[in-house]
Parts: sequence; C-alpha cells; structure tokens
Amino acid sequence: MPKISNKGQQMPESPIRKLVPFAETAKKKGNKVYHLNIGQPDIKTPEVALNAVKNANIEVLEYSHSAGFESYRNKLAAYYQKQGLPINTEDIIITTGGSEALMFAMGSTMDQGDEIIIPEPFYANYNGFSTASGVKVVPVISGIETGFALPPIADFEKLITPKTKAILICNPGNPTGYLYSKEEIEQLAALVKKHDLFLIADEVYREFAYDGFKHFSVMNEESIAENAIMIDSVSKRFSMCGARIGCVVSKNKEFMSAAMKFAQARLSPPTYAQIASEAALDTPQSYFDDVITEYKDRRDTLVNALNAIDGVEVANPKGAFYCIAKLPVENAEDFAKWILEDFDLNGETVMVAPAAGFYSTPGVGLNEVRLAYVLKKEDLIKSAEILKAALVAYKAR
Repeated sequence: MPKISNKGQQMPESPIRKLVPFAETAKKKGNKVYHLNIGQPDIKTPEVALNAVKNANIEVLEYSHSAGFESYRNKLAAYYQKQGLPINTEDIIITTGGSEALMFAMGSTMDQGDEIIIPEPFYANYNGFSTASGVKVVPVISGIETGFALPPIADFEKLITPKTKAILICNPGNPTGYLYSKEEIEQLAALVKKHDLFLIADEVYREFAYDGFKHFSVMNEESIAENAIMIDSVSKRFSMCGARIGCVVSKNKEFMSAAMKFAQARLSPPTYAQIASEAALDTPQSYFDDVITEYKDRRDTLVNALNAIDGVEVANPKGAFYCIAKLPVENAEDFAKWILEDFDLNGETVMVAPAAGFYSTPGVGLNEVRLAYVLKKEDLIKSAEILKAALVAYKAR
C-alpha cells in the first residue's frame, strides 16, 4: 500500500474544526449547539457586494490577472490610503483568502528548515502553513496574566538563529483579541531591522478595535519598508468568509516579484469573489460603526458572563472577536468533547475550541479554550449559562 508523506502525517488537525463530529452527534440527539468555536460572523454581508455578483453580466468566466483585477487593486490601494497606509497598487497581490497570502509570504521568504518566530497562542493554521512550507515554528509564549501582551523583546532575541527568517504576528490577535500598541510594533520593527528579518503581520481584523484603541499597521512603520509584509482579507471585515479573497502587501519589490511567481503558479484568484470584494469597498462607514458597536457589546456580554463563573479566568480582548478563557479543568479538549457528547442544559449545549491547538509548545494551554463572540448577545448569555452548569456537572462526574 502506498504511503503518504511525512509532511502529510505531520499536518496538524484544526482545533477549531476537529470536534465537528461530536457536535454533529449532539445535533442528531436533538440538542441545539451554540457555536463559540469558529469565527464565522452572523453579521450580514454588505448588500452592495452581493448585488454586484447578482448583477454581473458575464458570458465567459475568464481567468483574471494573477495579481487580481487591476480595478480592485487600485480601489484597495485607495482604501488603504484613506486609512493612512502608504500602499500603492503595485504593492498588492490579490490572493485566495488570507491563507494563500500567508503561504505566499512563507514560500517567498523561507526555505526548507528555516525558522519563523511567532508569539503564542496563535491562529492554529499558522502551524499548518508552516508544515506545508517545511518551516519550523519557534514559539515565544505570551500569557493570560498579561492579557497576552507582546512578550519582552529579549525573549524574541534569544530565539534568533542563522535560520530565523521572519517574525509573524496577528494584530489584533486570533485567538487572544490582543491589539498591539504602536510602541510594541516599534520594538518589533527595531528588532527585525537589527537582525535583517521580515516582519509578517496578519492584519485581517484591523477594523475591530475597541475602547478607543487604534490599530497601528506595520505598513505605517517607514523604517522597515523593506522588511514589512502585511496579510489582509475580506472575510471578517465584510463578513465574507466564503469569498476566499485576501491579499499580500509589501513595499519590498524583490519579495513581491517572488510572491508573483507563486500567484502565477495558481493562475488567478476567483472572479466572482473579486467582483464582490471590489464592490464591498463601497460599504458605508455606518456599516462598520454599527458592527464595531455590536461586537463591543457582545464582548462585554461574554466577558462579564464568564467572569461571573467560579474558577474561570478570561483575558479582556482589545480587538478582533475572540477571547481566551482558562477553565477550572485539567484538559479542556476532554471537557469540550464531553459537553457535546454527554451534557445538555434543557436540550442545549455549547461547542468551544480547545486552546492547546493554538500553541506549538507541548503541554501549554491545556486548560484553556478559545471563544468567538460572533453570536447575538442572548445566545452568548445562554452559552455562558450552559458552560457554568457544565463545569459543575463535569467536576461532579
């Protein structure tokens, strides 16, 4: 029998999706499942984007340019400039989601066996992208006690080796919701400049910043114009996860030339999704104002409800729509399976994402879960009630 590759065997399962069979079993029993495990917003996609697809008069569904529609890149550059980012059309390659943008970034900056430093916990698929690229993740741990703030720069510097090629951050962070300050970005900028590394910033949650905090992009740090690579996506900004449109952005022409070869190899990003994404840029500011207000209310609702549960500790997120909660259990994955398989409160239960899968350091985050507050407030309150009852029942088994 033929064998699959070592790389195939080493590819990690998604901690966000691996418990899906347990949720399906719960639903077959007739239980309602509140999904706090995945960042799929219930916010409506802007009508202007959906209408653009409905009204598209296309007789031949052709390839687009490998870099994406020029009209879309022009409009996207104007959008970034309006936000104070010095980004031009030639600095942008449209990708099939932010995921492909990250793959292009790794493929263009790292060789087999090279290393990338990532503050953890981090978006679980960074492990998968790194494995697919033959790159070693070197984690630097941030903790719930600091709200998952940037670890001391000395912690990064001691991990740098001749094989280190980049530092990757998610800002605001998935799964922590942490928003890096201008000062923290400046510290990282000085470090990558000193050691001649790339700084890759996944900024797909840029608009989602709360409590008066402002997002500071790596593209605003002029001193690292040749080091900075920005990853972006329409998925969360416009609640268009299924469009699978993102982009990779950099001022480094050599990097962009390499990334373009990866873009040519996969031919082009999808046409209809680009039509929707280009039109989405006409979404009025009022849409974002309403969405930010809604997510802030949801955050406050969930965090307050979690803090009221005995033994639960939660970091208050400054951005995105996730939080990490430490539970009074030894193994959050076992608890997450149990609450789906063996527990319900009046025919309802909850699906959470065990946080250990968002770390690459073994044994870390075993008693933590990631929760996405992408449901309406009454559902979040109900979910917290279920979690509270489940924790009591779990301990009493």
